[in-house]
Amino acid sequence: MKYDVIVKNARIPLMNGNDTVVTNILVKDEKVAGFLADVTGIEANQYIDAEGNLVMPGCIDSHTHYMDPGFTHRETFETGTSQAAAGGVTLTIDMPCCSSPRSVRCVSSLNEKLDAVGPQAIVDYCMWGGATGEDVREGNLHNVKEQADAGVVAFKVYMTPSVPTYNRVTDPEMHEVFKVVAETGLPVGVHAENFAMCDYYVKKYAQEGRLDGPAWSEARLELAEKAAIQLGIAFSEETGARYHVVHMSTGVGARLIGEAKKRGLKVTSEVCPHYLVLNAKESMTEHGAFAKIAPPLRTKQDNVELWEGLANGSVDFVATDHAPYKIQANKDNDDAAVEKDAPGMNIWTAFPGIAGTETMVNILVSEGLNKGRLTLERLVEVLSKNAAIHYGLFPKKGVLQVGSDADLTIVDLKKEWAIDKEQSYMKNKYTPLHGLKLTGKVVKTVVRGTLVYEEAKDEIKGRILVKPGFGQFVKRQSVQELDRKIKFDNYRAIGSDYFDNVHRRNINNVID
Repeated sequence: MKYDVIVKNARIPLMNGNDTVVTNILVKDEKVAGFLADVTGIEANQYIDAEGNLVMPGCIDSHTHYMDPGFTHRETFETGTSQAAAGGVTLTIDMPCCSSPRSVRCVSSLNEKLDAVGPQAIVDYCMWGGATGEDVREGNLHNVKEQADAGVVAFKVYMTPSVPTYNRVTDPEMHEVFKVVAETGLPVGVHAENFAMCDYYVKKYAQEGRLDGPAWSEARLELAEKAAIQLGIAFSEETGARYHVVHMSTGVGARLIGEAKKRGLKVTSEVCPHYLVLNAKESMTEHGAFAKIAPPLRTKQDNVELWEGLANGSVDFVATDHAPYKIQANKDNDDAAVEKDAPGMNIWTAFPGIAGTETMVNILVSEGLNKGRLTLERLVEVLSKNAAIHYGLFPKKGVLQVGSDADLTIVDLKKEWAIDKEQSYMKNKYTPLHGLKLTGKVVKTVVRGTLVYEEAKDEIKGRILVKPGFGQFVKRQSVQELDRKIKFDNYRAIGSDYFDNVHRRNINNVID
């Protein structure tokens, strides 16, 4: 047999383990067709050389706001999925709220969005479905099942205000959404902040004249997220709905989810890279509104506890909440208002959101795997496998096995570099991650056997190698649930010296 592609010299993780093996990946009809140690005499139409680098199952960013159609001064689907390709993300799952003139809350609006973004996609993509307080009040919750039947992977709910076309839910409205979504078997992803508390303290601190960056974090206080998560857990327990906390920012949130899992409840959570490596005091003092997000950055202790949650399973996977806004340096769509740094704008009036898709994998490799916070097995779970299972895409996505899509994220674990906002595919070039020094970088991205991104020699910004429209819409394949298990790292309790030795051995198995 002549194969379409052979990916040579690929160092792949072994199933359910932290060791690796160097092999050659055979690709036929966009699927993984096999693995061979020696491909002498085997023919292929194309060869991709992984050069002995780590090759992971294609990584997934399951929480993006690419702002298209309607808000293309912030982002387009092409610029968003270009960032995905450059960051080793082979599949994104876009949120329903940031589209205009209609947000995705029914099948017709879903199709409108798909028609708009399909010709632009660089990598593959799925869609979240939507349900709002307005849908409850107007008797439109029949749209939930219809969207599920159309292939959306989950449903998004806001406890705090979003865009005008996607309003928040009150507590009883959220309860109604939980009951209806429970019937589909799909997750309900909730922006978990108590609205009344956030609204009160934002107004209070603004009236007191606070204009410093960290004031935003203090106003959107930890207790607001804690109370919201506790309510969601109670609703899940009562309705049987799968409750998923999106962009969880606090260590106490991880503990609450972990305890609920121990009780057998259907609860899961995700964390964003910025909640793992940045804190409000330093980043919001330095970057001001350019570090303003919701929920806000927290403390160094929250960084530590969220890494622990990611390692032990109380946090299930990583996503970005990628949501940039227009800055003055962006001259596109000059009729659109500047949203981050317009003259006279302050920490209260600037829009909350940052980009993240392009840096997610690199941060987790550098600060997670290479610094010993995550094993290789857990890295693959939190970047690829778990999101694929949670959103009903496994084993088409999220795994390297025969019959799965040939999606590959190829990483040079030794490359030292720093995030540079100017050397990126961001439309609005700002990020509080600018200047962060990392070890480990995505060097190639493969989607369904096609090389879509390759690092340029001696440059941070590589090349996109496919035309817009290459990426395909992927419907949910089935309803699947993650195991609700909390893992305990016994060797951590034994002593740091032992942990260091274990980690050093695991890393050497990957890179030697």
